[in-house]
Amino acid sequence: MTTQDPPRVFIDGYNLSLTQGTGVATYARNLSFALRDLGAEVGVLYGTRSSTLSRNALLREIAFFDPMAAPSSKLADIVKGVRRVFSTPIGEIASEVPVSDRVVRETFRSRLPFFNHVWNVQNLFDLQRLHFGLYKHRMTVHFRQPPALMHWTYPLALKVRGAKNIYTMHDLVPLRLPYTTLDNKRKYFRLSRLLARRSDHIVTVSEASKRDIVSLLGIPEERVTNTYQAVDIPARYAQKPIEDVKTEIQGTYGLGYQKYFLFFGAIEPKKNVGRMIEAYLASGVTDPLIIVGKKAWKSDEELRLLFENEHVRYLLTQNGITQTRHRVQLVDYASFPLLVSLIRGAKAVLFPSLYEGFGLPALEAMLLGTPVMTSNTSSMPEVVGDAAVQIDPYDVRAMVDAIRALDADADLRGRLAEAGPLQAALYSPERYQVRLRDTYAKLGVRLGG
Repeated sequence: MTTQDPPRVFIDGYNLSLTQGTGVATYARNLSFALRDLGAEVGVLYGTRSSTLSRNALLREIAFFDPMAAPSSKLADIVKGVRRVFSTPIGEIASEVPVSDRVVRETFRSRLPFFNHVWNVQNLFDLQRLHFGLYKHRMTVHFRQPPALMHWTYPLALKVRGAKNIYTMHDLVPLRLPYTTLDNKRKYFRLSRLLARRSDHIVTVSEASKRDIVSLLGIPEERVTNTYQAVDIPARYAQKPIEDVKTEIQGTYGLGYQKYFLFFGAIEPKKNVGRMIEAYLASGVTDPLIIVGKKAWKSDEELRLLFENEHVRYLLTQNGITQTRHRVQLVDYASFPLLVSLIRGAKAVLFPSLYEGFGLPALEAMLLGTPVMTSNTSSMPEVVGDAAVQIDPYDVRAMVDAIRALDADADLRGRLAEAGPLQAALYSPERYQVRLRDTYAKLGVRLGG
């Protein structure tokens, strides 16, 4: 009797950058660990700028982990890319990256997915954009031994020859709220419709997103599966002693435990940061608002109320010493362990996004027992249920009332703190694995017994 090899399932590394993180990167990492737990042989396909074609295995590994290994100008990259697209219309061959203990990669540990092996095509994700613009179809990636299934974690103009190709469409924000993104809407629509027709299956992360995909792209409902996402935070961070949490947030930011409101995420129009700041300032609450996130497109417009506005400062006198404090504090970056402590130490997390495919930040806060205010639009009602305060994200007055209630009503905060973890448990890694396993089974790839 022979033991059958586990199915080979590959994912892309499009959002798994070694230098920054995104919500889609969290999705891809969680997917990789779910595949591991289901018994798959997991490969990750990257598209780093560095060439990993050297005959020397150590140099290939070094090139993969060194973002400065191939410095060049943007123009030079475009010229090289166009040449490659014209010279290789049938696609590109992936090369395996030998990942061992020779290169110390502890710096990247919290951002690396699980993998049994790593593959790379130099500048793959730039090339696929050029290829799609020129040929109007997906670029092919070739493996000597293709996987049974290639799960693209984002809508990319790529396919793996000899494999089932499925794509995760998290949302259709560029089509639903076109004024909130920089995407070329015509190209985005053309690619989304192509994937809807040509893919082996489409995966999404909420019923709200599924409805949009079916209605806007004209795809049959049976070709789209909602698996939701997994919400998981390592116990070493989620269960850190409260005294350590208090020490961290006080020592790093001068913040008192449950004496501040928190927003974390990209500062861009979709996240509704401008209205949130307006509502917070109008609420008159004295505990500061901490905004943790990178400035993205139109961030200056979202933050305009903070510029040259003396009302965002106030005087605080303690022990006879008067200090100027900022009612709103911007934090460009917090490491993941520190961010978890900031979430746990907040009086409440504010997440009034205009549109979300899933809304992971709200659930992460709920999992940690922190009260949440969020939107009553897109996926948020189905995801948070009755375990968060829901408001119309376009209604500043409603947001003001919600912030005041969370500030003043300890019983409300207590109820939400109890309900949050129970709601978040509906999106546990174990439940996600079941949904993922059932989706793959539809395509003939059987995992997890």
